[in-house]
Amino acid sequence: MTPQGPAERTRMSHPPYLSPGYRSTVARAPARPPVSFKLDPDAIELTSPVFGHEEVGALDADLTRQHAGEPIGERIIVEGRVLDDDGRPLRGTLVELWQANAAGRYAHDGDQHPAPLDPNFTGAGRCLTDQDGRYRFVTIKPGAYPWRNHDNAWRPAHLHFSVFGQAFTQRLVTQMYFPGDPLMPFDPIMQSIPDEAARQRLVSSFELDLTQPEWALGYAFDIVLGRTPMETP
Repeated sequence: MTPQGPAERTRMSHPPYLSPGYRSTVARAPARPPVSFKLDPDAIELTSPVFGHEEVGALDADLTRQHAGEPIGERIIVEGRVLDDDGRPLRGTLVELWQANAAGRYAHDGDQHPAPLDPNFTGAGRCLTDQDGRYRFVTIKPGAYPWRNHDNAWRPAHLHFSVFGQAFTQRLVTQMYFPGDPLMPFDPIMQSIPDEAARQRLVSSFELDLTQPEWALGYAFDIVLGRTPMETP
């Protein structure tokens, strides 16, 4: 077998822009070659939105305490580190999380899935990583939901993560799945990633050390920010 070089590993780790099994990519995938033009990076940073650390509140990372009552569902703790691709921690990084509730419904007008909303669960949180690049959320395990991509299509339980750099122009969006979910092999979004090892990096691990007795199960999920894949002619 021929060893994989950096370009081949990148190709195998990232889904192609056009993945016919994931219907939305048919409309979203570029149909023409990229257009090259020069931008002044300093001008972008000066004119783009930025965030301040003081905007992150004490309860933003605990999605179970943002309302008057307790949300319904299985309480979980999700913890991990944000690292660069050399394994160095990224400190003071803004991490956002959003998700469906335990019944598989988002608190959003665009979600008309006939499942109940939870008045005590909005499904959105955020935090800043500490000096070791670590983040921590307390939330409710989301439910699966139908999404009309194909016949009898259901998304596995998942959490959405967004990681920001120093401005909103520097952003990674990814998803975290749960170990042992039987829907993962049928999910065209996850299966659009060619390499099995790369797919497994989206799956959290159950951790007894993170689990709090009689209160919440713990899951670990590290987010590694790789170099931006570049198109080659």
